[in-house]
Amino acid sequence: INMDFLKRPPIPEDAVQYQLFLVHPDPSDAEAHERVLQQILQNILAEIAPLLMQYIWQHQPFNLRYHPEKGDVPAHLGGVTQFGDNVEDEWFIVYLLKHITQTFSDVAAVVYDNDGQFLLIEAAEHLPKWLDPDSSENRVFLFRGELHILPNRTRSGEVGWPRNSVPAVGQALEVLHSHSGSCLAKQPIRSALARRLDGYPDKIQQNFHRAHCYVPAGIAVVLSRRPDLIAPAVSAFYLRDPVDLQACRTFRKFPPDTRVLTSLKFTRCLYAQLQQQSFVPDRRSGFTLPARSHPQYRAHELGMKLAHGFEILCSKSGQSSSEKEASVSSNPLWRGFLDSLRKNGYFKSELEGSVRYKDLMTSAESFFRQCVTSTHRPDIQNPGQEVMNVLEDASYSLEELKNQEAHLPPEDSDAWLDISPQELERLLEERGGRGVSDGTRKTPQPDEELQEEEAGYSLIAVTKGMKNFINATSSHEGAEIPRSCLAEPFSFDPDAVTSALDRLLGSNDDELDSDDFEDDDDEKGNDVNDDEEVQNGESQEQTGAEALDNLRKYMDEMDQELQSTNIGKSFTQNNRASNKADASKSSSSATRSELVEDEIQPLDVDLNLVSNLLESLASQAGLAGPASNLLQSLGIHIPPDADQS
Repeated sequence: INMDFLKRPPIPEDAVQYQLFLVHPDPSDAEAHERVLQQILQNILAEIAPLLMQYIWQHQPFNLRYHPEKGDVPAHLGGVTQFGDNVEDEWFIVYLLKHITQTFSDVAAVVYDNDGQFLLIEAAEHLPKWLDPDSSENRVFLFRGELHILPNRTRSGEVGWPRNSVPAVGQALEVLHSHSGSCLAKQPIRSALARRLDGYPDKIQQNFHRAHCYVPAGIAVVLSRRPDLIAPAVSAFYLRDPVDLQACRTFRKFPPDTRVLTSLKFTRCLYAQLQQQSFVPDRRSGFTLPARSHPQYRAHELGMKLAHGFEILCSKSGQSSSEKEASVSSNPLWRGFLDSLRKNGYFKSELEGSVRYKDLMTSAESFFRQCVTSTHRPDIQNPGQEVMNVLEDASYSLEELKNQEAHLPPEDSDAWLDISPQELERLLEERGGRGVSDGTRKTPQPDEELQEEEAGYSLIAVTKGMKNFINATSSHEGAEIPRSCLAEPFSFDPDAVTSALDRLLGSNDDELDSDDFEDDDDEKGNDVNDDEEVQNGESQEQTGAEALDNLRKYMDEMDQELQSTNIGKSFTQNNRASNKADASKSSSSATRSELVEDEIQPLDVDLNLVSNLLESLASQAGLAGPASNLLQSLGIHIPPDADQS
């Protein structure tokens, strides 16, 4: 068994790691292998550059570099990205990897985070039973734009790999290359992943939020040239400490008297972090806010917070001019990357030396520096110094910036920050893969009709769902939730089922409950004598009717003992039994034995089940609890309790 994966260094909680392998490399020529990977790296960067140049990363950007062969891991391209609080960055990287493997058919991608194969977590409800965290190592790949999983090989000659051993990466790639069709994940698994990535690449623009802010002129100029620098500034403010705020007592880099109104682009995560924090500036800072009723109060508040973030960033730069990063032109990959951009039409028809051409070149250099030359070494990243460098190279007119205030594009609505309980529940159901088939949740209906429909659906679904859950398979690892409350039709042999039940209990009578299965062990003493008689050649055996009669006598004696307790009062009798008892009490000719017999009536199991579950739900007062968790996992929705009595 390959145990090298146990030695893998741990990944931070907010980071994702990815690797790109050649599916069918030439192991005899390591230098040629490296040249091929370096060429693929240039082509990949040129392919994804148009997507990444407009993207704003929460903490670290997507990055790739060459990794030589080490142990059982062949040479590959790889990187690590810390996404901080914005998990959408992680899924955007998954989309990029799918796009890369679809464009470059000889490349397979592996991606994982501190949870392991998080792609499988997204499709957990559709995975085969043999696939778990222990058996998924080096089995899961993105190849030709689709998810591939090495199948479980149970017999020699089959395609795949045994589940009780971990294949080396090279072995797994060989199976993937030779039998890619057999390794293609099942359609439900691929559909679950496709739903999570639905909307990309258009979703990039949907995750942006444009807002008006009053910021010092220097910040407006920096962000007009490097919109991505808004992320470290927001993080600096969001994660500030008292020492950081000492630099904000007097704003030396970005004085508040140069403030202008400008339109800034955030990601939704960055905007929420900046908007939701309450902060009062130091009186010595020079930042004053208008009254909350002022129409521009939010723009002033956002700009004030952002200015604090930039001031904190620049106070931490502390880098001398001799330590500045070398030009990207000194990197041997830059020339090939630039040629690939030209082939892909990145510069369009712009003339070299024009203003638009220079802007595109600046964006390309910034992208290349982020994705190739520095991101694999976070220790040399210094966003504060980058801000200072942009500010030094920029020239601007304060009057011209003020004139642009009248021509700003409208800002986006931030209504998405407020979410109703119903909307939250809908999102949770969509994320959990439920709610698609429940039409009552999709279209609004009158209140009475909706309540009746929900009530009828819920009470029926509760009893059916609980019965399916009780009958589902369970083991020492826990109980398994049925994959569907409505099982698909299946064929079976009625005679075989009846025979099996007769051998176990003697009957399949509906009045038997789960305790009867345990009581079967107590009758083993009687069965021993029967077995001995059969062994002696005697043909007598206990019939199903006799076994059931013995069991009923045992249960009757138990019921008689429980009559002297209050346990029976906690259960609800069925209507037929109640009516029969009322009739017996009104009859003067009823004997005492008949009254005793009437007192012992079968229970309405479904009614008691629903009553107890509803009582448990009511006691949770809308919070999470065992009853709601179980019903939600079964796909059962119970409407809120309108009657609190």
